[in-house]
Amino acid sequence: MSGPVTTSPCAGVAAGTAFLSGPGPTVDFGPGAVARIPGHLGALGARRVLMVTDRGLRAAGVVDALTGPIGAAGVAVEVFDDVSGNPAVDVVERGAEHARALGLDAVLALGGGSSLDAAKGIALLAPTPGARADGSGATPAPGLPVVAVPTTAGTGAETNGFGVLEDPASRQKVYCGDASVVPRVAVLDPELTHGLPAPATAATGVDALVHGLESLASRGRDPMSEAFAAEAVRRAWAWLPVAVADGGDPRARAEMLVAAHLAGQALTRSGLGLVHGLAHALSLHTGAVHGVALAAVLPEVVAWSLDADPAGWGRVAEAAGLPAAPVLPDALAGLLEGVGTRVTLADLGAGPDRYPDFHTALARTALADPVSRNAPRHPTSVAKVVALLGRC
Repeated sequence: MSGPVTTSPCAGVAAGTAFLSGPGPTVDFGPGAVARIPGHLGALGARRVLMVTDRGLRAAGVVDALTGPIGAAGVAVEVFDDVSGNPAVDVVERGAEHARALGLDAVLALGGGSSLDAAKGIALLAPTPGARADGSGATPAPGLPVVAVPTTAGTGAETNGFGVLEDPASRQKVYCGDASVVPRVAVLDPELTHGLPAPATAATGVDALVHGLESLASRGRDPMSEAFAAEAVRRAWAWLPVAVADGGDPRARAEMLVAAHLAGQALTRSGLGLVHGLAHALSLHTGAVHGVALAAVLPEVVAWSLDADPAGWGRVAEAAGLPAAPVLPDALAGLLEGVGTRVTLADLGAGPDRYPDFHTALARTALADPVSRNAPRHPTSVAKVVALLGRC
């Protein structure tokens, strides 16, 4: 007996949908994986390496703990630790000039998403004098090889070849990257994330969760991105509250690091959506921590877009162990409350009274961000984004 084919509310993208999936990094996962970094650099033929990191990790002794063994293996290490949260284009250009002047042949990215994003930009620009992080200037040649070592379970920046940077001149996020700077190796050592304070664990973990759920509802999703994203959501939903409650729980730390990496693999294929577009705008205009900015708009944006993609949001609910998509906004609000990141725009100093037309400025920035184009329901006007912000 034959009949019409029906689609479950949680059905994914049809397997016949065309997609192209490129190579990603070799993944070296496990406690103590950092001990194998010298071998990975040696396999790349690296002899003079630029470590791109931040001053906090240097002060904590993490940088010295790695440079010693790397140097003992015969690889010279120069440290560039000028990276801070929301790295700007000028920092990347300075780092590239530094690497170029010293004739370095590889980049070791150590830190959270900011350091990894900056490192990929530096690796891309270093071989090409005159190349600029904002895309102007000379066309970059293939970049230096990158080995990425994340110290937070959040961005999944070790999975792809682009970095998200701030351009203070234009007050926009810019995307700097190329396939040549996809990390050759991603070293995922959960021990590096032990001891990360609860607020940072929560903020970075929310980022990983949103990467997964936006990938499942993205217009650019494909069967591979769905598989990565669903598993990322499943792990992050279960283990983020545990990691926040007990930063020394080795299982929770390992699960979150895997979740963040899987979510990064998903977003690299699918793109993200309006939650990220609005969060980028909030960070640019207020300096808000990225994960907290995501939390400020997440339940409201999901509620606003549920009807636009019941299948995608159904996959999110399924991965989170929820009965159906309509319960997602309240469930997300509860999860955020539980990990201490349930905030409003007013809490971030981003209420409509910050200055005249402030929400209009946020809306314009979000609409100009390429990630917003992947949203299942895309606002057709600045006024509609302003109205949405009014719910946050």
